[in-house]
Amino acid sequence: MKQIEVAIMGQSYRLGCPEGGEERLRQAVSHVDREMCAIRDAGKLKARERIAVLAALNLAYLLHEPKSAPAATAAASPGAANDASGPADAPATTARIDDLIARLDRILGQDGHLI
Repeated sequence: MKQIEVAIMGQSYRLGCPEGGEERLRQAVSHVDREMCAIRDAGKLKARERIAVLAALNLAYLLHEPKSAPAATAAASPGAANDASGPADAPATTARIDDLIARLDRILGQDGHLI
C-alpha cells in the first residue's frame, strides 16, 4: 500500500492508499478540507475535533440525499461553489452549519465527550 502526504486545515497527515487510488484520495481530502475550512471560517467553532465531527455529519448527510437532485446536492455543499470570496450561498450555508452545531451540542450535552 502506498502512502501519501496530505493536508487538511493546514495539518499534515500521512495516509495509506491503494495503488492507483491516489487521485481519488486526494479529491476526497480536498472535499473534506473544503468542508472543514467552511465550518471554521463561519466563525462558530475553533476546536478541530468539533469541526471534524460537523464536517463528517455534513458529508454523510450529502451522501444520503436522493440521487434525483444532483444540482441541489452541489448547491448545498459549503465548498461546492467556492470562489475567491467564499461559498456562493453563504446565508444558507451558515444556517446549515448553525443547525448542525445545535444538533451536535444537544447530543454532546448528554455526556460531554466528542467520542
